[in-house]
Amino acid sequence: MSDIFREVDEEVRREQLQKLWDRYGNYVVVAAFLVVAGVAAWRGYSWWDAKKAAETGAAFEAASTLAETGKHSEAEAAFAKIAVDGTAGYRNLARMREAAELAQVDAKAAIAAYDKIAADGAVGPVLQDLAALRAGALMIDTASLAEAQRRLEPLTGNDRTFRHTARELLVLAAWRAGDTAAAKRWFDMIQADVLTPAATRSRVEMLMALGATASKS
Repeated sequence: MSDIFREVDEEVRREQLQKLWDRYGNYVVVAAFLVVAGVAAWRGYSWWDAKKAAETGAAFEAASTLAETGKHSEAEAAFAKIAVDGTAGYRNLARMREAAELAQVDAKAAIAAYDKIAADGAVGPVLQDLAALRAGALMIDTASLAEAQRRLEPLTGNDRTFRHTARELLVLAAWRAGDTAAAKRWFDMIQADVLTPAATRSRVEMLMALGATASKS
């Protein structure tokens, strides 16, 4: 008797499943197709992205080789191309390298390139500060002490990544301009900061000693 009830129960389930399939079968097929298509598309994109990253990495290495061999104009052009066409991980680095190569032949143009990076919030605060620092460093040779200070002083705060280098550059800028008071002010800040790297401390001490010797002669 129980076998009869089991067979009836199975038949009822089959009928219910058939009704469900008749009603929703097309949706199931479409959903399955979309899943398969989505997986295929993702795998295709992953392959393309990996290929693009490998190509950009090779191009970046080639541009770096040009820079190392002194071919600055060619390196600048190569980095500029990567900054436009490369993958996201390389674009901002390429912009920095492009500006660095430009600095070898045209300091003013390099400063303008660094300024664009420093003003671009999309690159992130670390690269923005680094670009501003490098622009300020170029200012030491191309502009007044006041302009160099305007550029570099915002980078000297205790919360800024490159504060130690910015302070050292300000000592150098003041020393070159013959402003001993300004040089001593930044020197004292460097000495008072327990986190100042030993190498930075040694360099500014040597610079201040040279300044003292020059003033006595």
